[in-house]
Amino acid sequence: MSFEPIPVETEFAAKTLIDAAFSVYRELGPGLLESVYEACLCHELTLRGVAFQSQLALPVKYRGMQLDGGLRLDLVVENRLVIELKAVEMLLPVHEAQVLTYLKLSGHRLGILLNFNVPRIKDGIKRIVLELSPLCLRDFVVKFPPHTERKDDLSPFLFSFPSQT
Repeated sequence: MSFEPIPVETEFAAKTLIDAAFSVYRELGPGLLESVYEACLCHELTLRGVAFQSQLALPVKYRGMQLDGGLRLDLVVENRLVIELKAVEMLLPVHEAQVLTYLKLSGHRLGILLNFNVPRIKDGIKRIVLELSPLCLRDFVVKFPPHTERKDDLSPFLFSFPSQT
């Protein structure tokens, strides 16, 4: 299975953002509010001449209807990179899911989940790529076994793809 590579311009924007995040972290360290890190990161990007938008409204489109669900992207760098900032004890799977959802809704492919509340900033950086695959969820076939030992045990379910001819 092949995927489209991330464009070089997007990779450059990611490198620039991470360099800026390192600068902010070196100066401030951990333990502050997310809003403080956001303001300082925006200032650092401005000093570097990097185009960005902060707190960008993200509408939800559902079956021909556009909803203002109150979603906001913390930062969009160079109109190609979604940044989700955190200042939490630890990143959770829900934070990654949040970035993936933002990527799907915004049409961008690369996101950076950036947690400043860590002993070393490199441990707070998570790169998230929305892969463009020819397969969609509707292509999955779920086969239910005749019976399962426990109702909450999902391991017996078999997942397969329809044959591609």
